Amino acid sequence: MNDALKSHEETFRDSIATVTKEGKRKWIYPRKPSGKFYNARTIVSYFLLAFLFAVPFIKIDGHPFVILNVLERKFIIFGIPFGPHDLHLFALTMIAIIVSIFLFTVVYGRLFCGWICPQTIFLEMVFRKIEYWIEGDANKQRALKNTPMNAEKFIKKGSKQLIFFFLSFIISNIFLSYIIGIDTLKQYISHSPFEHSGTFIAVLFFSGAFYFVFTSFREQACVLVCPYGRLQGVMLDQNSIVIHYDYKRGEPRGKIKKGETQNYGDCIDCNLCVDVCPTGIDIRNGTQLECVNCTACIDACNTVMDKINRPKGLIRYASKNEIETSKRSIFTPRAISYTMVLILLTTVITYMLLNRSKVELSILRTPGTLYQEQPGDKVSNIYDLKIINKSFDILPAALTLQNQEGEIKIIGNDLKVEPQGVTEAKFLVILPKEKIKQLKTTFKIAVVSNGKILDVINTAFLAKVKIK
Repeated sequence: MNDALKSHEETFRDSIATVTKEGKRKWIYPRKPSGKFYNARTIVSYFLLAFLFAVPFIKIDGHPFVILNVLERKFIIFGIPFGPHDLHLFALTMIAIIVSIFLFTVVYGRLFCGWICPQTIFLEMVFRKIEYWIEGDANKQRALKNTPMNAEKFIKKGSKQLIFFFLSFIISNIFLSYIIGIDTLKQYISHSPFEHSGTFIAVLFFSGAFYFVFTSFREQACVLVCPYGRLQGVMLDQNSIVIHYDYKRGEPRGKIKKGETQNYGDCIDCNLCVDVCPTGIDIRNGTQLECVNCTACIDACNTVMDKINRPKGLIRYASKNEIETSKRSIFTPRAISYTMVLILLTTVITYMLLNRSKVELSILRTPGTLYQEQPGDKVSNIYDLKIINKSFDILPAALTLQNQEGEIKIIGNDLKVEPQGVTEAKFLVILPKEKIKQLKTTFKIAVVSNGKILDVINTAFLAKVKIK
């Protein structure tokens, strides 16, 4: 960093932009952003919002496209049912997601925060747009706040709060539909809320939480609550691409005045990059925890550069090394390492998904038991059977011996496994004594459902008999 910036009093490092010297909350009134990046973010946000609101209504073969029922441990992802038996897949997927976040942060900084994070999308692309529409831009919002209560202020403030709560209620119901399914949600809505009072209270609670976050808490969720901003201090390095101010080109700052010949940098100190920032920081002070990489400052600065006939990119996506050396280096050892780990995890998860069967079976000889004498000069062994049904359909099952003369008797009722259910049973394998030639006799058991063999399992029969 050059001497001009070093000599600048760095008070921003000792305080938060949203807190006054007295320790009170400083309300942020960001100017309405506009520009190429903002338009691109708007398109991405609307696509993600459309996806979020449309997914609960999508069905495949009559089943939801996505269900995330944490309470009952039932999950459907892209039409594929998952349950507690798929915990290893969830664990690997979560690890892959975390590694991917690390990778993108190492290489591209907080790209997730500015473009994909639900907090940013809802706040900047939904609630703030409504606020701009009702109350106007930043200066009008400040003026309205300082105006004594009158009919205009009551109508604007009241209508905004009603719309905000209504949207929060809709968002809560959409998230609920991801848990219980859209059909169940429709049933709940068509009935009295007192019939499902627990669910109704939960929806009201989360509606209030969303309303509080998007109406009052706002950028504090990113600055104070979200741990991702603090993690970036560990993950970022001098080659990470984040939103940077090109201080080599911009300093020393100075206003443009007619006839003045003083040699200033490209930054005219218009402060627009600060005015549009939703967290109230000055990006010219360098990378800061509060920056969510929303690109509003880039659009504002590029607009000014156009007006004064200077090149765009005074504020841009760049690394610290790129600012200093004009060379971009993406494929650093850390980035390559994270990429290799991510590719490995993705390959393993893909392989496991492609080879994932709809039924999982296990047959084990019941431990601690001996063989049993049976009428008709026969002997038996007791086995434990476990069937996991990963499909949406009821699974009737039967057992047959494949390469051995004998019979199988189920202890209890017939085998029938509910969708996403687990059935455990015991059964007897009964063999004639003359077929037993040694202590351990190996054979195969086929598990059949609807005339189709689901699996063939190798097991052993233990008995020591004397042939008469």
